[in-house]
Amino acid sequence: MDLTFIELFGVKIAEPVTSFTDLIVSCVCFNAFVKIHNRNSNQPVHSLFKYYFLVMAVATFYGGIIGHAFLYALSFEWKVPGWIISMISIMLIERAAIVHARPLMKKWAGDLFSVINIIELLTLITIVLYTQNFFFVETHAFYGLMIVVFSFELYVYLKTKDKGSRQLLFAVGISALAAAVHLSKLSLHKWFNYLDLSHVLMATAAYVFYLGVKDIRTENKFISS
Repeated sequence: MDLTFIELFGVKIAEPVTSFTDLIVSCVCFNAFVKIHNRNSNQPVHSLFKYYFLVMAVATFYGGIIGHAFLYALSFEWKVPGWIISMISIMLIERAAIVHARPLMKKWAGDLFSVINIIELLTLITIVLYTQNFFFVETHAFYGLMIVVFSFELYVYLKTKDKGSRQLLFAVGISALAAAVHLSKLSLHKWFNYLDLSHVLMATAAYVFYLGVKDIRTENKFISS
């Protein structure tokens, strides 16, 4: 794919649309973080989702600026920190889904899934650092969202009909569409390629994730219902 460039105030910017759409994702995620933080919830599930949004905001901001706009002036290895940050964000949303479902599981099962969550992250980060291959970042995101988050939130929804879980399932579906666009390299134009389209879908998914988090029922409500 040919790189696109613009010059803004004498500064050369590569892949400007890709950088801009990455920053849109970052803004949506940071806004979600602020709104959840301002609710002053002391529930662990809300805290985990909150920090998922914050870390994803950092990852996409880094990706937009370092991974795309100015990568021409840097080596490829500068992409890797952004990848690692995004993997940490996926770990956080996985753990949020696990914690959300824990009141409906046996304690040993919740503990086991929590340990697997950490082992999975450390294993994939080690592989990414060794190979510097984005495929394993995508693999981690696919597993985290499509397998872990989808499975646990579907379990909660089937057990409780939680409106928030239903919204989170919709968000996972939009994330899956973003992944499909990225993998198929479906590009509408060189100035709006598959990266740009997938970023728009990611921003949409982030907003729907926020709507789900806003409406989820906490463990105390599970117990009393």
